Order: sequence, then structure tokens, then C-alpha cells
Amino acid sequence: MLGTSFCKRVLENLSTAVLVVDEQLCVVYLNPSAEMLLAVSRSRTIGQPLAHIFIDCEGDGSILKMAQTLKTAHPFTKREAHLRVNGLHEVTVDYTVSSLLTPQSPPELLIEIQPIDRLLRISREEAIVSNHQITKQLVRGVAHEIKNPLGGIRGAAQLLGRALTDNNLKEYTQIIIEEADRLRNLADRMLGSRKLPDLQAVNIHECLERVRSLILVEAEGRVQIVRDYDLSLPELTADPDQLIQAILNITSNALQALSENKNQQQPARIILKTRAQRQFTIGAVRHRLVLRLDISDNGPGIAPHLIDTIFYPMVTGRASGSGLGLAISQDIVNLYHGMIECESHVGQTTFSIFLPLESGYVSK
Repeated sequence: MLGTSFCKRVLENLSTAVLVVDEQLCVVYLNPSAEMLLAVSRSRTIGQPLAHIFIDCEGDGSILKMAQTLKTAHPFTKREAHLRVNGLHEVTVDYTVSSLLTPQSPPELLIEIQPIDRLLRISREEAIVSNHQITKQLVRGVAHEIKNPLGGIRGAAQLLGRALTDNNLKEYTQIIIEEADRLRNLADRMLGSRKLPDLQAVNIHECLERVRSLILVEAEGRVQIVRDYDLSLPELTADPDQLIQAILNITSNALQALSENKNQQQPARIILKTRAQRQFTIGAVRHRLVLRLDISDNGPGIAPHLIDTIFYPMVTGRASGSGLGLAISQDIVNLYHGMIECESHVGQTTFSIFLPLESGYVSK
């Protein structure tokens, strides 16, 4: 038979968080994975009510259901539950509650918690990358179809303008030429740059300072730009012009959102923040070291119905926007096996750029 010490060693090394609570729903045991997941200390948690550390964002229904399980011994499982940790952030988990019955002892509950944030993140990022690639090919096909007849339209308008003697009519042909040029420029942006990247060692803060100087000139004192840099970050291999373009597109959107917000209560502010993250997953690949760049603003936020599609070409929340800036930024970051994510609500929008620091550009 397996001894008690062996069973305890197995529990202590499980990646699944395990808790045991008594009939008063007070914690009598938790393994190291539970300590890490719930951000608590075992010595301070034993004997404490479960409700103090197991905080379901949907309310007290789960605790009440656990109390019912103590009486009926009927187990239950909850999928994609949101637990609040330390009152600061949420984790998404699946958890199962079952009864532990020992002869001549009060009943106890076994709670097994499996964090699924990483799995959900991988699934979401793979869907974003897949949809982005499909949409990019579609848009490029449309752009080619737009460009093909534009040359003929422009040439015909020029010939017509030369044949006309009435200056008023020539004005109309000039409008046709100008609109054809505008459409051609739009199609060129949809097709993307054909220039090969100029790879070199890049300090991300030099790119940020370049973007900051451009935004300050455009803002004309209307927006404050706060820098929160981790100057110990290593250099990465990339094309600095591409990175500047990706960052500038996002920061320009933030500036425009702040400038157009008529209900801005606080002074308009953009924050540029850099940090390093270790053992971070992008898509299905886990990277040892990743650069994280957050571009935050305190503007009106992004409409909820747009948040899942903002990286698609031609999707924009502004009447004057082309909907290409974020798609281009995502495309550039994808070249370096990175990812852009966005979280937004009224008064706080953050675009986070993640770039692996251990690998360079790989052609796609």
C-alpha cells in the first residue's frame, strides 16, 4: 500500500491547486499550487474561512453550493469561473468540489482548481493570428483589384482633360484624377510595404523616444506623455523603422481618441511603459524572456462591439479613420513572432505589445 508520506508528496507536487475544507468551510489543507494560484500563505490560511481566499466574482453562490455538497455529498464542477485574487486581479479556472467521507469523522470537501487562463489565451491568440492572416490575404486581393482599373481611369481622365476647352469641365476631370490618386494610396497601404526589413540591434526606448517626439509635436501641448521605462531591458533584433511605425500607429490612435473626446474629465494622458516578462506564452510558444510595451491612455475607451475586431483592416470607430493603422501594427509585430493585445473601458485603454527577446525576424 502507498504510505501517507507518498500521498502527501504527490499532492505537494501537483500542478493542480488542491484545497481541503472542514464542515465549517474553513481551510484545513492547501498544496503549493493553491498557494501560488490564490496568492496566499499556507501558515496564514489554515483555519481561515474559505470565503476569505476563494472569491468567486459571480457572488456567494459557489460557497452556498459547497455547503450543500457537505450535506448531500453530491459533487459539482464549474467551468470558466472567475476568481478574484488579493482583490487586485482575476484568474479564470475550472474547479471541482467533491465530498471527502471518513468513517467516524465529520465530512470534508476536496476542491480541485485548474487554472485555464493560459489555455484560453493560447486559443484566443491563435484565433487572432489565423483571422488576421485570412483577412490580410482578402484585403490584399481587394487592393489589387482596386489598383488595376485605377490607372485606366486616371489616364482616361487626363486625356479627357486635355481635349476639353471648358475650364469648368476640366475641374471635374481634375477631381477624378485626385480621387483616383487617393484610392491608389489607400490600396498601397492595404498592400503593405514591399521593403525588406533592415535588421539591427534595437533599443526599444530609442524607438519610443522617437514616437514621443512626433506625438508631442502633433499634440501641441494638449496631451501629457508619461514615460515608465525599464532601462535594463536588452536590445532586440528588428527593423527600427518598422517598430516605430507600429508604435506610432497605436499612439496616434490614442492621441486622436483623447483629442476628440468632448467628455474628458481629467487631463489627457498617454503612458509608455516597458517591462520584461519571463516564461511568457505567445500563441502556442512559450518564450523565456519577452519585452512588454504598454501604451495606455485615459480616453473614452473602445466601443465593446469593436473590441474583438479592432485589428481587422478597415475596422474603425472614428469617422475619419481608415481602419488600417492597427492592422499594420499587428502585421509588423507578427513578423517578429509577437502579439498585440488590448484591454479597454471608459477612462483606460491599454494596448500591450509583446516581443520575444531571444529570437529575431523570420520571414512569413
